[in-house]
Amino acid sequence: MRKNAAESAAANEHLPVEVLKISPDAPERHLIDYAATFIRRGRVVAIPTDTFYGLSVDPFNLMAVERVFRVKGRPESQALPILVNSVEQAVTLIRDVPDPFLTLAHKFWPGALTLIVEATHRLPLKVTGNTGRVALRWPRSNIATALIESAESPITGTSANLSGHPSCSSAQQIVAQLNDRLPLILDSGDTGGTLASTIVRIEGDAWSVAREGAIPNEEIERALK
Repeated sequence: MRKNAAESAAANEHLPVEVLKISPDAPERHLIDYAATFIRRGRVVAIPTDTFYGLSVDPFNLMAVERVFRVKGRPESQALPILVNSVEQAVTLIRDVPDPFLTLAHKFWPGALTLIVEATHRLPLKVTGNTGRVALRWPRSNIATALIESAESPITGTSANLSGHPSCSSAQQIVAQLNDRLPLILDSGDTGGTLASTIVRIEGDAWSVAREGAIPNEEIERALK
């Protein structure tokens, strides 16, 4: 009996994950473009960042966003962080750009700082966990920035792990946790990550550190004085 398209797609989601070695410093263009085809087709790709590995999809594709929640076993009430490759790209996803956002972005990006701000209406509400607020980061990662350029879109950057489990700093750790839940992992070796990004929540001129991570609270305070 022939399978219909939906049955074939469901079957393909349970094939063994494809793991491709890639250079962290000079990522091979053909591998980046190959991964970008997965992003454009609404598939989930695990990629290295400057902290841990993340799960990347097109945040404007609702089917892809739902896949990330399924892969992680993550409640849909929790927002998905979004990775960008410039401050200018980030600004297109923000409804009103607060001064503290620009100060911190220009000071610490690219780097391990996530900024939570009010999202523009063009961003699907599901990505924000139905909060209307978006977590943005420009990572210091040649692979992530090249993939964003090739996919011609920001990408999600939620940690590549099962919800409630440790974050993964290597492709081997991802395979152990997620295995056939993913179609593709770009493997650049161990990221060396020990701390997640620092998260700062911004509302107008007010701000607060929601999670202290790789960037200490004192550096955030000094930048905003």
